[in-house]
Amino acid sequence: MDYDINFEKIKKKLENSGAKKVLLQLPDGLKNDYAVFEEKLKGCYELFFWLGTCFGSCDIPTFVKSLGIDAIVHFGHFKFKKGETRL
Repeated sequence: MDYDINFEKIKKKLENSGAKKVLLQLPDGLKNDYAVFEEKLKGCYELFFWLGTCFGSCDIPTFVKSLGIDAIVHFGHFKFKKGETRL
């Protein structure tokens, strides 16, 4: 995997957030590398992967609240605009 992803920064933010269930949303080009994401981000929370289609950071699976997901980490698209909520 040859991407510039700061896994330590993401992991620290997740741990500081107190999240217990974290959904990782990967675009098609990164889904084959899910094991790398799992290994680098494992911590004091449970990781889940969204393997369905993903058309951008606004494409959040509607069922996540019913599963008790506390945080979503979205990869592969541009940063949110200033003023939008990010973890």
